[in-house]
Amino acid sequence: MRLPRSLLAGLALALSSTVALADARSLDIVAPWEITSADPSTSGYVFGRMRVAETLVDTDADGQLAPGLAASWQPSEDSLTWRFTLRDGVVFHDGSPVTAEAVAESLEHALAKPGMLDSAPIAAITAEGDAVVIRLENAFAPLPALLAHSTTLILAPAAYDDAGSVERMIGTGPYRVESLAPPQRLTVSRFDDYWGEAPDIERASYLAVGRGETRALMAESRDADIVFTLDPASQARLARHDRLALHAEPLPRTIVLKVNAGHRFLDDDRARRALSLAIDRPGIAAGLLRNPEAAAAELFPESLGPWHFGLNTDGGLNAGEAQDIEQARELLAELGWEANGHGTLERDGEPFRLTLRTFSDRPELPLVATALQDQWRELGVVLEVAVGNASEIPSGHRDGSLELGLMARNYGLVPNPLGTLLDDFGSDPDAMGGDWGAMGWRDDDLAAWLDTLRHEADPDARSELATRVARRLHEAMPVIPVAWYQQTAAVNGELEGFSIDPLERSYRIDELRWSE
Repeated sequence: MRLPRSLLAGLALALSSTVALADARSLDIVAPWEITSADPSTSGYVFGRMRVAETLVDTDADGQLAPGLAASWQPSEDSLTWRFTLRDGVVFHDGSPVTAEAVAESLEHALAKPGMLDSAPIAAITAEGDAVVIRLENAFAPLPALLAHSTTLILAPAAYDDAGSVERMIGTGPYRVESLAPPQRLTVSRFDDYWGEAPDIERASYLAVGRGETRALMAESRDADIVFTLDPASQARLARHDRLALHAEPLPRTIVLKVNAGHRFLDDDRARRALSLAIDRPGIAAGLLRNPEAAAAELFPESLGPWHFGLNTDGGLNAGEAQDIEQARELLAELGWEANGHGTLERDGEPFRLTLRTFSDRPELPLVATALQDQWRELGVVLEVAVGNASEIPSGHRDGSLELGLMARNYGLVPNPLGTLLDDFGSDPDAMGGDWGAMGWRDDDLAAWLDTLRHEADPDARSELATRVARRLHEAMPVIPVAWYQQTAAVNGELEGFSIDPLERSYRIDELRWSE
């Protein structure tokens, strides 16, 4: 039977209207992290993840370095000069061309502010034809990896005021900023002149919501299409919803205890080892995180290659960091700690009492902190838990008030962990670690190994040094590993093409589409 032409036309019109409506539908994303400003030095991770701005160097699906705004790069023979050749035909969101001069200016602004480029010995950044040339004071092999970090996002000249402050976020990504309302909301729309493949979804929004319970409710009520960072209880509940898909991906992020190694109770590595031995990592991983494989015998997960030296490869945690309360007590006894009549350790009449700071933006952290409180009570250590803002850990580092901090540290902020480690445990002789790394602790051998890794080009030598660094950190424990991390997300079942970036550089919204 042949349908009348008028009916066919009506069906075609209805179909085209449905497609247009799906195309115009906003993709709404909810995550814990606030937007401080338009400046990449403070909130670049949001603009990178929302695909608003891009870096010179990108990463591929396996986390390896790949071309970004730079089509290629090449060091000189002495490795003191790097030449990054730009892609042709790229324009900023304001229509201005991406020139070597504009990129060099953007990187100069990034270098002048706190960020990953601080750890590179950069002498000069210049424009030469279609290339950006970076000259170094000494060789620095991981430079391309640092240029994949969100603090090095490339912005248009019009993004800056005369003082170099970012007034507007003007990038090159497949989405452009429509509205920005710090600290919570960002809306973006498709940029039609994008140099790469155009995304299917036209509009998207980002909302920062700190409470994990609220985020989970937004996924249930369909007030959000993608919700990141779910607590274990919410994951179990949301898994029962047919219209939601749950995703989890191991990340190069570790839940760690940042230790003030200058504190009189913690300045001996035997004390830090004892606290580590008192942790029931399998219990925390299975009971709280609902992921038995997350128990961290060492600082770096297997995904980081030679930085993971395999403590748990034969016999699990018993080969390295199984809970051992008796051995922990013996180590503390060597340091003069004795149990009083109430089961609390004392030395010279002073109880072994510490305060741990953590934050609820990552909903599992307060749960882990409470577990540590119970486990260390068995050892005789009194732990007070203070749940506040994430900023209280670095501020406590800077003013010296922090005793312990529980946090999730991402060692894959750049594709080479060295950039993060230089920040956390770097070779500056006047520094005692970074805001999220060592506090009151320094090891000259480790600093020298990290310094060698700056310029070592031989892969075998680099692997050997990486393993040596990892072992030394495990022996001294300026930070104590607890569990390896998984990123989680609840996703609207009508979305197709969703995946989690293990390096957390992108939400990959330009790869998504609405099912028809």
